[in-house]
Amino acid sequence: MASRPHTPPLPRLFKAVVVTGIAVGAAHLVLSDTLRFALVGQASAALGAPTGYGEAQVFTTALLNTALVMPLVLWTGMRLSGERQPGAMVLVGSVAWIVAVWNGIDGLDDSFGAILPVRSLALVVGVTALSSLVRRRSSPAPSAPCAPADPSAPIRPGNVSETTPAS
Repeated sequence: MASRPHTPPLPRLFKAVVVTGIAVGAAHLVLSDTLRFALVGQASAALGAPTGYGEAQVFTTALLNTALVMPLVLWTGMRLSGERQPGAMVLVGSVAWIVAVWNGIDGLDDSFGAILPVRSLALVVGVTALSSLVRRRSSPAPSAPCAPADPSAPIRPGNVSETTPAS
């Protein structure tokens, strides 16, 4: 079976920018909405009606959910767009997202409707999209066993199988 030719770099880069933008948006939405639950929990606890979940629990859930959404959306988006090897992009994008969240979480954790710094989000999209151009070299296809050069050569006793007629 012949393999499909590689996508040229420019269309692959365009696909990666679009998919990464969607992934960053989805991961940011999950992060900010889950952190909003933590703020609501703090407010309700201060008013004397605790919600039943703690701030640390919600914060940890927010970080785990956003760390899981990013690679899932990157992988799925690139596979749906027809790309075969999004592994490097998923790895780089996930690490870049975690670093961006790590550096900007204080702004999100303190107020409703806050977003991560736009420069940080643009850097995540750019680095992740550029990493989509990294591809593994495909391993060579295994070669078929070679046929004997002379088909009229006698069959040696060690090479005779049950289906080979006796000579």
